[in-house]
Amino acid sequence: MMKVALNTNFGRIVLELDAVNAPKTTANFVDYVKSGHYNGTIFHRVIRGFMIQGGGFDKTMNQKTTKASIENEANNGLKNDVGTIAMARTQDPHSASAQFFINVANNSFLNHSSKTVQGWGYAVFGKVTEGMAIVTQIEGVKTGNKGYHGDVPLEPVVIETAEVIE
Repeated sequence: MMKVALNTNFGRIVLELDAVNAPKTTANFVDYVKSGHYNGTIFHRVIRGFMIQGGGFDKTMNQKTTKASIENEANNGLKNDVGTIAMARTQDPHSASAQFFINVANNSFLNHSSKTVQGWGYAVFGKVTEGMAIVTQIEGVKTGNKGYHGDVPLEPVVIETAEVIE
């Protein structure tokens, strides 16, 4: 199992990635980590009782350039349960690129149910193994609107560095 650390201004979150069940998603995420893409990005969408989302914007809410989107591997048996990490995407099931979220609830409605636009689900590719208390702390920050975006932390929650640690 490969591990990645997200070193945030709130503390360290360690993720164990599941390359067996989500090989393409894991490889994509690790590629973004190794390229430094996540360094200086923020958790730009935080919804209490749901999830914390990051990996796409810098501190000034400028969207970062991404590589091509990847195939959705949500049909892998992994569930969007508390402490899991999954790829964020648009309405298009195969539109995930760099943004991800950490589930802070058992979000079964995000799981794969069918190969339809509504049923594809969101691909889980790992879980938090250290720092769940940090995730909970981030979940509790005050949020508001910034431009077209809602649920944005009023004080930036920054991923200072992301690194492969195992």
